[in-house]
Amino acid sequence: MTKHLVTGGSGFLGNLIARRLYERGESVKILDIWEDPTRPREIEFIYCDIRDRYGVAAAMRDVDVVHHNVALVPLTKSGSKFWEVNVEGSRIAAEEAVKAGVQSFIHMSSSAIFGVPKTCPITNQTLTNPIEIYGKGKLAGELAVRKICERANLPLIVIRPRTILGEGRLGIFQILFEWIQEGRNVYVIGSGNVQFQFVHALDLMDAYMLALDRGKPGIYNVGTNRDSTLRQGLENLIEYAGTDSKVKSLPAWLTISTLRVLDWLGLSPLAPWHYLTYHKAFHFDVTPLLELGWKPKYSNAEMFRESYDWFRQNYDQLAAEKAGSAHRRPVKEKLLWVVKQFS
Repeated sequence: MTKHLVTGGSGFLGNLIARRLYERGESVKILDIWEDPTRPREIEFIYCDIRDRYGVAAAMRDVDVVHHNVALVPLTKSGSKFWEVNVEGSRIAAEEAVKAGVQSFIHMSSSAIFGVPKTCPITNQTLTNPIEIYGKGKLAGELAVRKICERANLPLIVIRPRTILGEGRLGIFQILFEWIQEGRNVYVIGSGNVQFQFVHALDLMDAYMLALDRGKPGIYNVGTNRDSTLRQGLENLIEYAGTDSKVKSLPAWLTISTLRVLDWLGLSPLAPWHYLTYHKAFHFDVTPLLELGWKPKYSNAEMFRESYDWFRQNYDQLAAEKAGSAHRRPVKEKLLWVVKQFS
């Protein structure tokens, strides 16, 4: 039986990976600083900060595959801690995996490493060019892991997902879904007529497990092959929700400048990754995954609808539970609450 360690195993993605492996009959333990109370008891929980090298080393003992998912996400606005956790934490995980003699390492990266791409679709030949602190940290973390694994000849799989939707995914989407549910107008920066790609969590897991099972090291960019413009996605969701919401355009330069100031003042939940990129086209070429046999099930529209339905059915319960993962809990609207009152 293969033995797996999932770092960040209580977070949105880490939790999905751990449960998928457990359902396949694998031996799974997770390392995190927050314990998910719904975790199956057969999955061992190890309380440990990824920056604790000795704790990480102990967790690596007798492990075959390391799934590294610990990361501070943009919503946390963590400043210098992005570097501590997303870069140095990743370095520690890779170094201790090498020392422990694990068989393979899987690193969860981010599409933020590309910043605002000059051309789409994005391929593995597209130059990385992060434009904000989170993306810069994720790129530095990925490069550190790649260097360590290459030097030690440790097989490495790097997963770069597009923005994720699916059951249980809240974070910034909670604000969008709440506004639509209440019939408020929702806003895009610029026209919103840019090709924009999401990925459903279950499709991401299928791609992830396919790469794992094939034992095929490499870099995998993952997103739906049935994307749409951002405006189309929002308008389709509003039509499905049956509310009076409308998609309104805001001038790009003025909106970004305003959101930058509000962010600096701590008055907006939106992070630079959100307001600096969501008005630009962004989609991956997923041909390499399709050629491996990956068959994504969800289009942008389908994953938006499912996520919205789940939000409506579960929001009250989730708000009460106060999940420890930034992508699994509601966020505070801050000054956007005032905007909502006039929408």
